[in-house]
Amino acid sequence: MAERYVADLVVQRLLAWRVPRVFGYPGEAIAPIIEALERTGGDPAFIPARHEETASFMATGHAKFTGGIGVCLATQGPSAVQLLNGLYDAKLDSKPVVAIVGEDISGPLGGAHQEIGLSRLFADVCNQFVRYGRSPQDVPGLLDQAFRTAAATRSPTCVVLPRHLQEALVPDLQTNAVGVISATPGEPLARVLPHEVDLEAAAQLLGSGQRTAILVGQGGRGAAAEIVELADRLGAGVATSLLGKPVLDERLPFHAGVLGEVGTPAAVELMGGCDTLLLVGTNDPWTDYFPMPGQTRTVQIDIDGRRIGTRYPADVPLVGDAAETLRALLARVPDRPNPQWRATVENSVDRWRAEAADRAAAPAEPINPQLVLQELSSRLPGVGSVAVDVGSVLYWYARHLALPPGVNAQLCGTLGSMGCALPYAVAAKLAVPDQPVVALVGDGAMQLNGLAELITVSHHWQSWRDPRLVVLVLNNRDQNGMGGGRQPSGDPTQRRPDVPYAGWARLLGLHGVRVDRPELIGAAWDEALAADRPCVLEAVVDPAVPLAPPEPAFADLRGLYADGAAARKVREQTERTVAAQDLV
Repeated sequence: MAERYVADLVVQRLLAWRVPRVFGYPGEAIAPIIEALERTGGDPAFIPARHEETASFMATGHAKFTGGIGVCLATQGPSAVQLLNGLYDAKLDSKPVVAIVGEDISGPLGGAHQEIGLSRLFADVCNQFVRYGRSPQDVPGLLDQAFRTAAATRSPTCVVLPRHLQEALVPDLQTNAVGVISATPGEPLARVLPHEVDLEAAAQLLGSGQRTAILVGQGGRGAAAEIVELADRLGAGVATSLLGKPVLDERLPFHAGVLGEVGTPAAVELMGGCDTLLLVGTNDPWTDYFPMPGQTRTVQIDIDGRRIGTRYPADVPLVGDAAETLRALLARVPDRPNPQWRATVENSVDRWRAEAADRAAAPAEPINPQLVLQELSSRLPGVGSVAVDVGSVLYWYARHLALPPGVNAQLCGTLGSMGCALPYAVAAKLAVPDQPVVALVGDGAMQLNGLAELITVSHHWQSWRDPRLVVLVLNNRDQNGMGGGRQPSGDPTQRRPDVPYAGWARLLGLHGVRVDRPELIGAAWDEALAADRPCVLEAVVDPAVPLAPPEPAFADLRGLYADGAAARKVREQTERTVAAQDLV
């Protein structure tokens, strides 16, 4: 029987947990594990990134796009530090990731090269789950515990394995031996439902409402049919958080769009006019855009009870899976549509959609970035994935890109870290290589790490059944990275270097398209989406196009169909409230 090392044991546990690939950056302290991965012939595969930070973003992107557990690999010292960004992304967006960190420390404590206290480094981001392997007997149970904890808590965990342990021979590990933990891989998912009394209270509250709004977050994934059925039964309007944008068909006439700073006036009006609110799987931090305190009676559904009531007061908390809980509510909520309210919401949605089209058609120098995203809407394939970066591109995505039902879109929603989209796109493409992927990136993120990660794309694309991975780069040459209506400065220190992004793609053997005329945008998208290899579509856009966030609060849909006196009363009360706040 061939000798086995602990590094081989690590790979066996990864296989047992059905991990398809591990993202990382090679280093001496993890060399035995990488060699063990190579001995398996690519199952699981090791995907080397250009930087540890992008490796951790890839692992988090894998968890976001697939619903599985992402795995990243790095060494101690600065390599471990650079994992933190992607791991915090996983923590704040509630995604399971396991970080395996190698350690190669010798010499007196505190005197070794690259030594960093890993327990303290990872304690916060990994919710205190940082475990060290001490002996071969530890490793199987330790890894199982890390995976099970990541899945159960929807958060990152960390296992530190010294190099000398990775290189140790595996003894005959009997399951009944002292110190050996026998564990079965896999995290069985429980069926979580609220108590009957709470479901009855929620149904009564929702059934008695007159103007119902439903706000949907990422926790609503898989429950689109139930949400729409409930909305129709109550005559409700719906809006989504930024992370919840892919959950519902955005072509629904009562879908007001994304709520928040990057969102739509229609969503703000929906929140301002409702008297009953249902929150489904959302932890949206933009509470300034929620209804005024005391305005609504509220039901909140979330699988994590710790989140209920943290953003907005909940009259009836329902801890449970979104789809299961909504089905239970549908069995109890009466059919009480309010045609007047629904018509008011739909009119508001129609006005916003017309306004969005006008904004995209507005002249700009040379191209209006809103037009670039609007032109993609009619061309986006009906299957596949979209990865979105941070910056002005996030505003245009939220308002102007209508996602077809079934298209998965992901972004660094809560942490808001620039440079996530291209690593996400790589993870999405590796997970489903026979479907197209589109990454939406600003020139700042592209210079931050995107140019380097195109090397990763060029290394893998020829093995993909569908070679389409389109990277849109909005090149606004803006040092701030946000644009937002600021006029370009004459000061060269305030201007971002103008990099030939499409040209760099061609140097790597990829396709590249550069467009700087608005009438050619549609043709440029057609060319990029029809290319026989990954493509960088570089659109030269105007940094002076304003972001124009909607005004939070006080927008009240009730005034749109109330009698004139009532509408005037609402406006006068609003004005008095604003004046009082200005005096404080």
